[in-house]
Amino acid sequence: MEFDLAFNASYLVAFTMGLFSSMHCIGMCGSIIGTLTLSLSPEIRNKKTRLFPFVFNYNLGRILSYAIAGALAGIVEMILTMPLSHGQGHRVLQLLSAAVMTGAGLYIAGWFPRFAYIEKAGTYLWKKIEPFGRRLIPVKNRTQAFFFGMVWGWLPCGLVYSGLALAATTGDIAKSSLTMLCFGLGTLPAVMGVGIMTGILARLSRMQYFKQIVGLLMIALALIAAMPWLNPYALTIHLRNH
Repeated sequence: MEFDLAFNASYLVAFTMGLFSSMHCIGMCGSIIGTLTLSLSPEIRNKKTRLFPFVFNYNLGRILSYAIAGALAGIVEMILTMPLSHGQGHRVLQLLSAAVMTGAGLYIAGWFPRFAYIEKAGTYLWKKIEPFGRRLIPVKNRTQAFFFGMVWGWLPCGLVYSGLALAATTGDIAKSSLTMLCFGLGTLPAVMGVGIMTGILARLSRMQYFKQIVGLLMIALALIAAMPWLNPYALTIHLRNH
């Protein structure tokens, strides 16, 4: 695929963002998966091979909700940039996306706890959606687990909002949706792990220096969002052409 500087929210960057968000996902989504797990019968809950499909379907529903939110972000982006020229609108969104991602990186590292206030932006919508999730408890089958995940995919989360800010810079509804799909896939190893191997991931999430490294990597991605020509893939193409 030819590299497009306007499309700085490349799928790889979005996936990497999801991986970097994992420390936060363990804290937020771990309790939700705990609720899902405890609602299952002991025969399923106590056997990993039977528990896995339920956790997987939950995450499948959650990631689908991210993709839908990404498509909505693409629509909003088109509306907001209408008064501006194509180049100006994308540049404004690039800088806004970089600012949100930088805040997320500082938050993960523990240097900017007030970033959590951004989660209040989705509180109103969440109050309307959350009751549908509660109606699915106790979860009795995989279909219920899937819809449970779709509901909880709308849980207010500052790091998901940073992914949406990134997705909104793509200039295309399909790309915006796919960007959030990749973001969700990046969170999958950690959130799946919460349901399957909680102990190891929980210990990692308590290591402050590890969170600081992840936060700094997130800030590095923010710099790429603000200055997409720094993207290693862009540099490779530039060197190849010269």
